[in-house]
Amino acid sequence: MAQKTFAFFPEAAFGPALNSVGIAQAVERMGHKAVFLSDPGFVEVYEGYGFEAHPVNLSEPMPAEQMAKFWEDFINGHIPNFRKAPIDQIDNYVKECWEAIVDSAKWAEKDLPGILANIKPDVIAVDNVVLFPAIKHHGVPWVRIISCSENEIEDEAIPPHLSGMSVDDKEGHAAFRAKFNEVIKPIHDDFNAFLETTGEAPYPLGEFFEASPYLNLLLYPEPVTYERAVPLDPARFQYLEGCVRQDKPYEVPTFKANNDGPLLYISFGSLGAGDTDLMKRLIALVGKTRYRALVNVGDYKDAYTDIPDNVIIDSWFPQPSVIPQVDAVIHHGGNNSFTECLYFGKPAIIMSYVWDGHDNAMRVQETGHGFRSDRYEWTDEELIEKIEACLTDQAMHDRLKATSAHMQSANGQEKAAKLLTDLAEGKA
Repeated sequence: MAQKTFAFFPEAAFGPALNSVGIAQAVERMGHKAVFLSDPGFVEVYEGYGFEAHPVNLSEPMPAEQMAKFWEDFINGHIPNFRKAPIDQIDNYVKECWEAIVDSAKWAEKDLPGILANIKPDVIAVDNVVLFPAIKHHGVPWVRIISCSENEIEDEAIPPHLSGMSVDDKEGHAAFRAKFNEVIKPIHDDFNAFLETTGEAPYPLGEFFEASPYLNLLLYPEPVTYERAVPLDPARFQYLEGCVRQDKPYEVPTFKANNDGPLLYISFGSLGAGDTDLMKRLIALVGKTRYRALVNVGDYKDAYTDIPDNVIIDSWFPQPSVIPQVDAVIHHGGNNSFTECLYFGKPAIIMSYVWDGHDNAMRVQETGHGFRSDRYEWTDEELIEKIEACLTDQAMHDRLKATSAHMQSANGQEKAAKLLTDLAEGKA
């Protein structure tokens, strides 16, 4: 079998990036070559896993320190919006994100044609919410990866993407879609004007990307998928059952207190780590309980003092190696955290704040795999009650055990790699 080259192009966020790493690891185990097309700020992430990475400017180039400051200011400026309901984030956080996403597509078009010509990939796999025209135009099969909530692929019977609404709230679905389309229209018009310059047809209002005619890979596992009005065609849409990457081993340290207590893992991702007030509140709460906790505080470790003896903080944890060893997880609803908890059979309390975290929080509760919690409006007693339920609810534990067994037997990494290699070899 001739070696094929697979180019992965995830968006500049750790969830999509690390999901693609997992698939790329499996591709290389099959004897092929995986390379990454990367926002300049993520090149070192891929190189750290041993992959070749090619920088693609997705915004105006600036020094690393200036870029870091830009994102810190962006996060801090939006922390007040984290308190809002998803529909009330449309005209602030969501709007600004879509403006940046459309700009990223314009910037990428400058670099991508030349980079692809140099790499000569046999297949391109893109995990993003926006079309990069150069990928369609390169002349090889391209695959769309949906590592965010499954409802990124719309259907009239399921909640709209980013809404965090229950399946049954049909009136809410309509209101969310109406407001989203109203706010997003000027940005969408601008995107369609850009598409015209590349020879692409305009998209319908609210749509910034399309399903691939070749193959679409959804990260969601079957036990939490939605019941759609129009089922997805399995010839083009395949579920990866929570594709989980391999990471370095992790040994749980000895705690100074409660060393035999139930172990929690708390992480809100790189963006959510900026909400240090919430992190400090959670750490203080754990300090008064029988639990232990590993807490991911991201780049804000210097903001913390007087850490309780039953809490250990760090800037980063190899999450797929940590989650199997804990009893429950409190997280933000990012899709890697969401699927990793399911994959390892661990109950989760999701305090979402933006994007598909809202959808995943609702989904974990609706399917009985954990709890959705308001990010701020909770009392210590209410949160402890949820943690205790995560530790003692036998029906939830049985459900998680079955879901975990299903996901691990499916081996999503290997499934994705085989689907991609079949496509490259013309077998799909």
